[in-house]
Amino acid sequence: MSRTVTALYDTRAEAESAKQRLSSAVDVESARIIDKESGSSGQHGSSLGNLGISHEDRHAYGEGIRRGGFLLCAEVDSDENADEIVRVLEQTSGVDLDDRQNSWKSDGWAPFSGASGFGGGSDTGIGTGTGTGTTRRESGTIEEEHIPIVEEHLNVGKRQVERGGARVRSYVRETPVHEQVNLREEHVSVERRPVNETLGRGALDRDSDVLQERTIEMTETAEVPVVEKEARVTEEVVIRKTAEERTEEIDDTVRRTEVDVDETSGEKRDSAFGFGGSGQSTSESRTDFERTDRDRDR
Repeated sequence: MSRTVTALYDTRAEAESAKQRLSSAVDVESARIIDKESGSSGQHGSSLGNLGISHEDRHAYGEGIRRGGFLLCAEVDSDENADEIVRVLEQTSGVDLDDRQNSWKSDGWAPFSGASGFGGGSDTGIGTGTGTGTTRRESGTIEEEHIPIVEEHLNVGKRQVERGGARVRSYVRETPVHEQVNLREEHVSVERRPVNETLGRGALDRDSDVLQERTIEMTETAEVPVVEKEARVTEEVVIRKTAEERTEEIDDTVRRTEVDVDETSGEKRDSAFGFGGSGQSTSESRTDFERTDRDRDR
C-alpha cells in the first residue's frame, strides 16, 4: 500500500535539499515539490486532494503554499520506509505546522472547520481532491503541567539522651573518741630509822663491809599515755556503669504520590510530517499504522 509523507518548507532551496537527502537515504517511489506556481499551473498533474491527507492538513498546507511555502511530497510503498523518511525529514529545516498555524491565527486565518476546500486558500489554484488518508505528525508542546511524584522513606537513627546517673562525694568527718588507760608510777623515798645494835668482833676489820664507802642509787619510773592513730580500710564504694543493647520496634507511616491517568478521546494533531494512503480512511489507516508499529516492536 502506497504512503505519502509531506513536509512544508519556507524556501525552495530547503525543499530541494530535503528531497536530495531523501533520495540518498531512502527508497522513494516519487518525490515532488508543490509550490504556489506549480500548483496553479498544474505542471505536476496533482493536487493536495490526491495526496490522501485529511481535510484539516490540506487546509493548513494550502495556506502555507499560498503564503509562499514549498510542500515536499514523497511516496513510499511500506510503513518501514515511511518511518525512515520521517526520521530523515526531522533532521531538516521543515516548518513546524502547529506553530505556523498559531502564527497565522494571529493574522486572522481560520483553521479547518469541517467544510470542504481550503477556506482562505481558494485563490492558490491548488486542487481540492477529496481523497483521505492517515496523517501522523509530531506536535509541538503548547502547554505543560508537572505533577511531582513524591515518596517518603523512613530513616531510623539514634541519639544519646541523659537518663540519670549517680554522684558519689567523699569527705572527712572528725568524731571525738574517749578512752581510758592505766598508768604506773614509781616513787623513791629516803628514810632514816634509829638502830641500836652492837657490832660483833671483827665487824670493824679491814675487810668488813661496815666501814666502807658505798653509793646506792634507785630510779623512779612512771608510765605516760602514748597515742597513735592507725588507718584501716573498712569499706569501699564502687561506681560502675554497664551497657546493654535492645531492639525497639518502630511503627510509622510514609506517604507516596500516586497518579491516575485518564485518557480522553479526541483527534490529535501531529507535526508537519504527514502520512497518506490513497483510497483509505483516516481512522482505518491510523489503526493499520498502530498495528504495524506494535508488530515491529515485537
